[in-house]
Amino acid sequence: MKSIIRAICAAGLGLLALQSSARAEDTIEAIRARGVLRIPGIINEDPYFNKDPRTGEWRGFAIEMARDIANTLGVKLEVVESSWPNSILDVQSGKADLALGVTATPQRSLSVAFSNPTYFNSFIIVSPKAELSKLSWAELNDPKYTFAVDLGSSQDLISQQYLPKAKMLRFKSRDEAIVAVVTGKADGLVNTMLNGLVMSKKASGIGKVMVPSPVLSTPSVVAMNWKADEKSRAFISAWAEYNRRIGNNQTWIVKSLAPFGITLDDMPEGFGFGG
Repeated sequence: MKSIIRAICAAGLGLLALQSSARAEDTIEAIRARGVLRIPGIINEDPYFNKDPRTGEWRGFAIEMARDIANTLGVKLEVVESSWPNSILDVQSGKADLALGVTATPQRSLSVAFSNPTYFNSFIIVSPKAELSKLSWAELNDPKYTFAVDLGSSQDLISQQYLPKAKMLRFKSRDEAIVAVVTGKADGLVNTMLNGLVMSKKASGIGKVMVPSPVLSTPSVVAMNWKADEKSRAFISAWAEYNRRIGNNQTWIVKSLAPFGITLDDMPEGFGFGG
């Protein structure tokens, strides 16, 4: 009797394994069958994403990257309105297939899988105070300085690691952090290079982008559901690596910065998209 029960259990486990394998192997084919690649998009997040309120059209280099992936798969692109924190949840829940422009952190890797880097970003300070421009992270890590940061972001994590002695003002939104610098409540804002470059052009009085030493480069990746099969993960990583190495990703990024009057010449010394 026991041997019969064991056989039934083994057969059941085998069937579950086959069903799980079939589900995993269907990732790319499911997208093709659906005819749509779904990604989260964030409003007012130039140069990554933005949505024209009149036409509903999305723009930004993350959109261009996603569109290229969709074209490679022979499907259309669908953008699901979201936010940075929710974009990870969208992928985790299956609401979206991929999330682009994601900063790879150990904590996020517990929720989603990461591709190879699409490009490298750097953590920076945006400040109107010229005297901060030559200071290192260690020198900025001083109680006499006050910095603003958006709560729970990757730059918040960097602030905790490199600026634990400085006074930090943590805000729910980046706009609030910008206001703190413009009004003089903070000496500078901690963020990433691409965001900082756009801020310096859009927000009057926020100052210039400064790159403290050492240069802290962080990989930007494509986030995928952990249930995605090995073939689909390999495809996204190969796409990321190929387009980063031949310069397509940099071209899309620079194109998305052009409307703000930003060119490669505006990139501070020591910064490169290739890492």
